[in-house]
Amino acid sequence: MTTNNERKLNILLDSYKYGAVCLASWLEKKGISRDLQQYYCKSGWLEPVGRGAFKRPNDVIGWQEALQALVEQANLNVHVGAITALAQQGAGHYVRLGKEKVYLFSPLGVSLPAWFKNYDWGVDIEHVRTGFLPDKVALGLALSMKLDSANGLSSRMYSDSERAVLECLYLAPKRQDLVECYQVMEGLVNLRPKIVQGLLEACSSIKVKRMFLYMAEKANQQWLHYVDLSKVTLGKGDRSIVKNGVYIARYKITVPTELGAL
Repeated sequence: MTTNNERKLNILLDSYKYGAVCLASWLEKKGISRDLQQYYCKSGWLEPVGRGAFKRPNDVIGWQEALQALVEQANLNVHVGAITALAQQGAGHYVRLGKEKVYLFSPLGVSLPAWFKNYDWGVDIEHVRTGFLPDKVALGLALSMKLDSANGLSSRMYSDSERAVLECLYLAPKRQDLVECYQVMEGLVNLRPKIVQGLLEACSSIKVKRMFLYMAEKANQQWLHYVDLSKVTLGKGDRSIVKNGVYIARYKITVPTELGAL
C-alpha cells in the first residue's frame, strides 16, 4: 500500500466510532475515492452495509447509528417521531410485544436510501412522509446528545414531546391507537406553551389540532391555559375520527366511546 493510501486509511479510522455507519459520499469528501473504498473492502478494513454505506468489520450497528449517518453525513431531513420519540423520552404508555416499530418522519420529497430500507435492523421501520407541519417549521425538534464512554458523543434528531404527540394524532386512528394517545397526553404535564402555540398555528391538519385540544382539555393540562386559541385555526364542519363513537360538540369531532365526553 502506498504512503498516501496509508494516510487516507488513518484518516478514515480516526473518523470512525465503534458501531458507526459511513456513507460512500461522505468518505469521498474526506478524500477516499470509490475505488479506494472498494480496495479497503477487499482488504478487510471496511464492510459494506449495502450499496453506498459501510461499517468496520465486526462492528454491530443499529438503526440509530444509520439514521445518524443520514442526518449528519447526508444532511437528510428525517427525524425520529411519534410514539417512538415519546418512548425514548420515557413517555410511551404501552410495553409492546413482538417486533418494535420505529417511526421516522420527513417532508414529502425525502426518500430513504435503499441500503437503509433493505438492511435488517431488527425493527420495523415506518417512514412517514408528510407536510402536515411545514418543512421549515423546526419547532419541537431537538438534537439529542448522548454521551457514551465507549463511542464518545453521538447525536440524532428526534421530536420533542410537543411535536411527537401531534405526530401520533396524525397517525391516528389507523396507525396509532387514539386511547393510547390520550393516555400519553395525560402524562405530558410539562409541555411548553410557546412550542405548543407555534406548532398548532403551523399545523395544517384540522383533525390533529381538534384532537390535540380536546385531549389536553379532557386531561386538564394546565399549560393549555397559556395557549392563545384565538390564533389557532380549527376549520369548519364536523370531523368523524371514528365510526359509532361519541360526538364532541365543542370540537365537532367523533371520538371513540372509551374517551367519552368532557
